[in-house]
Amino acid sequence: MNKSMGINVGNLRNKRIAIGACYFVPGVVFASWASRIPDVKELLHLSNGQLGSVLFAIPIGQLLMMAFSGILVSRFGSKKMLMLSEFLYAASLFAIGLCDNVLHLIMALVALGMMANLMNIATNTQACYLEKLYGRNIMSSFHGMWSLGGFAGGIIGALFAGTLLPVSVHFTSVLVASVIIVALCFRNLVSESLAEAEDEDVPKFSFRSVDPTLILLGVMGFGGMFCEGTVYDWSSVYFLTVVKPDAAFIRAGYIAGMGAMTLGRFLADGFVTKYGPSRVLKVCGLLILGGLLLAASLPYLITATLGFLLVGFGISSSVPICYSVAGKLGTMKASIAITIVSSISFFGFLVGPPVIGWLSELSNLRIALSLAACFGLFIAFVAGKVGKRIR
Repeated sequence: MNKSMGINVGNLRNKRIAIGACYFVPGVVFASWASRIPDVKELLHLSNGQLGSVLFAIPIGQLLMMAFSGILVSRFGSKKMLMLSEFLYAASLFAIGLCDNVLHLIMALVALGMMANLMNIATNTQACYLEKLYGRNIMSSFHGMWSLGGFAGGIIGALFAGTLLPVSVHFTSVLVASVIIVALCFRNLVSESLAEAEDEDVPKFSFRSVDPTLILLGVMGFGGMFCEGTVYDWSSVYFLTVVKPDAAFIRAGYIAGMGAMTLGRFLADGFVTKYGPSRVLKVCGLLILGGLLLAASLPYLITATLGFLLVGFGISSSVPICYSVAGKLGTMKASIAITIVSSISFFGFLVGPPVIGWLSELSNLRIALSLAACFGLFIAFVAGKVGKRIR
């Protein structure tokens, strides 16, 4: 029986808006930090090498929290943990604005990473519960809201950077706005009683009973996030050093990839509902494969930009679909299933950029991107295996 029968359409819509806002806010927070990195670097007189070392504090924080996020969400509920993590995530940004030495900055960034991991599990668990209530796929559109938040945060950061106001004023403004938005959303999040009803028939977690499908979803997520990190960190470098267009077009590949990723996330749910997650994941993998090979084999402005556009569409939905399928498998609680998949996936994002750097040192960046394209083929192949299991 569909448990959403007792909830009217208006309430479902309100819950979708509330959860969407809870994806949008961290997108703004993260982009606010990213847009002001040069200012923080200058304020603390950091060299490029020192900044690179400091930036490792965020993934370290995520790794520290990884073992506890699923347990906390399962124990205290995704609604409470979402509120707590979103507030502390924005508060960590505020703390960054107050840092006057490297040690304090590292501590604030570790906290930012820890809250990012907890928030990732809580928000995706909320989205998964609402998907079940809706009875159709809506996960990718939520990730699209994070991307929109990233665009908005980048614009806000640029506006603040153009003023004489200190970074702390910018980050304080983001904190205040985030707290207000999340507080307004709280009452419309999926309640713990509804969440418990969705998990009432789910067996207790045991490492011995981990569904192998979750591992397959995790490795697909790994491949998707490996390529996503590659676009974030290397697309502009590729244009600068290999494509060598006019200065105005150095970021063309990055903009094309990010724009396609955002649009793809809003379009993907309809395709998943119509064709199923396995087929869409296959297409995502082939788009990644074709896009990276096109950019690497034809390093010209139009073809390379088109290549990263295709990659953006490919990476847009691969990870959200994996989270969605994991949360609805029913072999364990949604929060634990999503934690397993996201933990495996995260390592792709962590190791992807440095591996591309090492490969480019051993050969060149074109060959490195061509090798990264193999993850697209891998995703398309594994998607077929997952499709047989979930059917």
